[in-house]
Amino acid sequence: MGQCGITSSKTVLVFLNLIFWAAAGILCYVGAYVFITYDDYDHFFEDVYTLIPAVIIIAVGTLLFIIGLIGCCATIRESRCGLATFVIILLLVFITEVVVVVLGYIYRAKVEDEVDHSIQKVYNGYNGTNPDAASRAIDYVQRQLRCCGIHNYTDWENTVWFKQTKNNSVPLSCCKATLSNCTGSLTRPMDLYSEGCEALVVKKLQEIMMYVIWAALAFAAIQLLGMLCACIVLCRRSRDPAYELLITGGTYA
Repeated sequence: MGQCGITSSKTVLVFLNLIFWAAAGILCYVGAYVFITYDDYDHFFEDVYTLIPAVIIIAVGTLLFIIGLIGCCATIRESRCGLATFVIILLLVFITEVVVVVLGYIYRAKVEDEVDHSIQKVYNGYNGTNPDAASRAIDYVQRQLRCCGIHNYTDWENTVWFKQTKNNSVPLSCCKATLSNCTGSLTRPMDLYSEGCEALVVKKLQEIMMYVIWAALAFAAIQLLGMLCACIVLCRRSRDPAYELLITGGTYA
């Protein structure tokens, strides 16, 4: 019965190490996705510390690949030292992921204040020229999120760009994608997106932060199972005489 338990634990442990390799790729992808998305919305969110969870997630993903390699070798060779190292590293990574979850919730709560603080300045800096970074960012967000203005399209009437152009129109990025003859004129509000961008930007950034949080939580749970299985193998190897005889005889349990 004991040997069955130890064999099952080792089988699960090897399988978990394969999952760690897959997890490494997924975590790195999530971290890279956060970086890429932040680059699209960075004008609306100036706090670069928001990227800390993403940096940690990528580092953890890289470490998980190494952990999977150590775990597989230690389990197959039944190395007490290797398994102990495996458990310690898993514990450290688990603590790191808990930190990621906490930071994720902290920065997720700050998103709304940060966007509210910066979005008015970004819209006031719009000049309608493609090379201008702020103008590209606004046009991109309005097209991607299908929104117009901060709260609605009438917010454009208070911008410097609107007052300078004097043509009673908003940027073409406010036009609904299904319309080909839209000029952005305020005389045809039915051609424009009615929803404001601020709420949608906040929602998008909070969703991204939730991806980081859920990824960290999911793989933290897997790591807990990995630590449990490794501890079972270590304990049985140390205390079970029959298991020690199997090792001595050169047969792996």
